[in-house]
Amino acid sequence: MILSEEHQKLRDTVAQFIDREINPHADEWEEAGIFPAHELFKKMGDLGLLGISKPEAYGGLGLDYSYQTVFSEELGRIKTGGVSMAIGVQTDMATPALAKFGSDALRAEFLAPAISGEAVFSIAVSEPHAGSDVAAIKTTARKEGDDYVINGTKMWITNSTQADYLCLLANTSEGKPHSNKSLIIVPTKTPGVSFSPRLNKLGMRSSDTAQVFFDDVRVPQRYRIGDEGQGFIYQMLQFQEERLFAAAGTLKGMEDCLQQTIAYTREREIFGKPVLDNQVVHFRLAEMQTEVEALRALVYTAVEQYIHGQDVTEKASMAKLKAGRLVREVTDGCLQYWGGMGFMWDNPISRAYRDTRITSIGGGADEVMLSIICKMLGTLPGKR
Repeated sequence: MILSEEHQKLRDTVAQFIDREINPHADEWEEAGIFPAHELFKKMGDLGLLGISKPEAYGGLGLDYSYQTVFSEELGRIKTGGVSMAIGVQTDMATPALAKFGSDALRAEFLAPAISGEAVFSIAVSEPHAGSDVAAIKTTARKEGDDYVINGTKMWITNSTQADYLCLLANTSEGKPHSNKSLIIVPTKTPGVSFSPRLNKLGMRSSDTAQVFFDDVRVPQRYRIGDEGQGFIYQMLQFQEERLFAAAGTLKGMEDCLQQTIAYTREREIFGKPVLDNQVVHFRLAEMQTEVEALRALVYTAVEQYIHGQDVTEKASMAKLKAGRLVREVTDGCLQYWGGMGFMWDNPISRAYRDTRITSIGGGADEVMLSIICKMLGTLPGKR
């Protein structure tokens, strides 16, 4: 993936927006445990940042996914990870299936306001007993007349307490678990939808996350995305963009941790010389930056294949796996060189350490990524 002048202009726009509208409020939103999603998303929508790779007919820019990757990468500069995650839910987790498989009427009604920033979206897939095992969800959507009647519970739902709409995965028949599910748009103001108090998370503190309950929630069947029974497949495809977004989103954040650590260790002295002057320190920082560049190359390769219509299941899974592990290594390694200061709650490296831990869990845990890669390699037991 070779970046053009247009890519750089987009990167500059995103960077300026982050510096002006997000980072000055990072500490305030961390403390509050929530950020003003409607206000922020509307500003992003006005700049076209919520529909970069979405169809122009519904307000998007119609650009290929390489531009979305630049956007995702630049979000890593945000000083509070919960905001970048929430933006990713809106652009790369809750709306890709709607954009690709939704009817024209559905996209006009729901995708257009998601792109303009007038509506906040959540993706409602995980359940208390079913995180990475998507096929095991129990939420049902029973047909009654022209409606679905939905019952069940969703867990760890980002943006949920501010969301206008949920992209819900539910069982719409009694068939096999990979062919009995559908994706359905559920307005959160529908009677029967309720939320738990905001969940108290280790990291991503500025993002509102809650449990969502569905008690005889009635929505029209026309709110279904695409064909009935294809929801599992649509969600697996949706996961590809989520995983590419997640991997790209770690790059700038890791580089920021490295740069802050270089600056700190250059000033901090121990045994009469700067910490940075110890070979073990500056060699280790060089190694970590090299790993970041290797991950960037993997992400860019996967994106290049994706925009040319190739199956990137394997490479997206590899990138997600590598990102989750590398971001833990980099934040932990940098924190070590801050000494006692690194253990303070408000330290920027400490925050990055907490926020990025979710990368190895959300959107498919490391172990799921390894299973996918093994399946592609033909190394799973009984698959030879």
